[in-house]
Amino acid sequence: MMSKRERLEKTAAGEAADRLPVMCWRHFPGDDQRSADLARSLLDFQTAFDWDILVAAPANTYLVTDYGASDEWQGDSMGIRQCSRRAVERSLDWTNLRPLDPGRGAMARVHEAIRLTTDALRDSVPVIVPVFGPLVQAAHLSGETALLKHIRTQPDRVHTGLNTLTESTLRWIDSARRLPIAGFLLISPYADYGMLSEDEYAAFGYPYDKKLLDSIPSKCWFNMVHLGNDTPMFKFAGSLKAQALHWHDRDSQMALTQGKSLVSGAVCGGVSTRDMTVGTPIAIRDAGRDALVQMAHRRLILSAGGGVAITTPNANFRALREAVERSA
Repeated sequence: MMSKRERLEKTAAGEAADRLPVMCWRHFPGDDQRSADLARSLLDFQTAFDWDILVAAPANTYLVTDYGASDEWQGDSMGIRQCSRRAVERSLDWTNLRPLDPGRGAMARVHEAIRLTTDALRDSVPVIVPVFGPLVQAAHLSGETALLKHIRTQPDRVHTGLNTLTESTLRWIDSARRLPIAGFLLISPYADYGMLSEDEYAAFGYPYDKKLLDSIPSKCWFNMVHLGNDTPMFKFAGSLKAQALHWHDRDSQMALTQGKSLVSGAVCGGVSTRDMTVGTPIAIRDAGRDALVQMAHRRLILSAGGGVAITTPNANFRALREAVERSA
């Protein structure tokens, strides 16, 4: 039997493995506010389902709360926290942001949670750390409506803010890479036609996302890009350096077989995130097996199309896991 690392490396290279890798990830609201609790939740999740990759998902706001934004979980089924107080109220506020110290505040708590997790796993499971693109962080700080208004009326000020957010995130990546992690998961939902035009993402999203990915050292051997939402801008995917591309393939116009032509590595998906929550185990297994057949058992990491709801039944997680086991 191959190790999880060997299985992932062969899959990303398009080579045959003993079976295809499988993963799924979710947030842990409440527990994501304390290092030890988040580590315990991550370890329990991994122990229960034996994923080939553990996505060490912290709170979605962990990169921005120390700018002065107040956030809270209001019961969102995905475990997403909402910013109840904005750090950017006026466009001029973008120019007042300064890079954060990753050794303090929320980033330090996440660092400790990942350290506890990787210490317990002892290199048996590849761990990847989610990083939210600077444009997502900006939306947390100002609110999406204000961000879009500022992009279209005060672009220079927004660029100043994005440069600061990028520098802060680069500092976080440099800190996190010192842990025994496999790599990073860049989450970029604004690379989507439902959010921005191509020109807007090319100006305000892509350069900053690419800078983050280009900064990741070679010791981080497995990195992923997640294009959120249902109409992703795949034209940018090929130049975002990563070993796997992840998107909501069951809910978009781009099938896995088409997506694999855009990247040199693996594609990640195969099962709808909604089906993971409300579907039956039989439906999950059927969708998983269909994805494996579509991809001829090569270059696929079987997964939901994104993070899944905190209400996802354990039986559906098990069914996703069983889809690759029964196909081996």
